[in-house]
Amino acid sequence: MILIDPPAVERYDRVWSHLASDTSYEELHAFARAVGIPERGFDRDHYDVPSQWYDAVVAAGAVPVSSRELVSRLVTAGLRRRRGVAPSTGPSVD
Repeated sequence: MILIDPPAVERYDRVWSHLASDTSYEELHAFARAVGIPERGFDRDHYDVPSQWYDAVVAAGAVPVSSRELVSRLVTAGLRRRRGVAPSTGPSVD
């Protein structure tokens, strides 16, 4: 399932959401391509999405969840990649 948290992270004069999948990185990358999110927006295990895209991404099928729920689902699915920790053998990142 594709998940998005509310815009809450301020950086680069914008407010950002995080887009993730609790199924696979392949699902996440395919969804991001379909809605036009550039590959450079991918950060370890999620895409950063500017707040002005939030409604369109939800309309395209992303399920709104809290930030806590998004991280919990990534951890449960074994898809959470923490900064500075090399990924274990798992799905490749395109």
